[in-house]
Amino acid sequence: DPKPGDLIEIKRPLYQHWALYLGNGYVIHVTAVDEEAPPLSASTVTLCTKKAMVRKHLLKKVVGNDDWHVNNKYDCSHTPLPVEKIIQRAERWVDKEWTYGLVERNCEHFVTMLRYGEGFSEQVS
Repeated sequence: DPKPGDLIEIKRPLYQHWALYLGNGYVIHVTAVDEEAPPLSASTVTLCTKKAMVRKHLLKKVVGNDDWHVNNKYDCSHTPLPVEKIIQRAERWVDKEWTYGLVERNCEHFVTMLRYGEGFSEQVS
């Protein structure tokens, strides 16, 4: 079971999507401005427009039928912020726009920025 502040890795067909667990079944994540778009087309639109929104959703809604797991893989090289601070930082982002960039500002950058204070992504490095 995830704990508040945990990084959630979701296995999509062509990529991994990342979210941060807030507690009570909710996560925060970067998603397409159009919330109704299916994940694959949403990621394509987000790539083209460079616009994304930060949303708070139920984990089960974000995951859908995809596999997921807690993946705090960077804890061995970076010290997580205190959980209260992670959650506080995350809550301030809800419903705000995130300028998206595949290489420097993707969904993994967003959640690692919340957890560790700096954003990074192994997916693109």
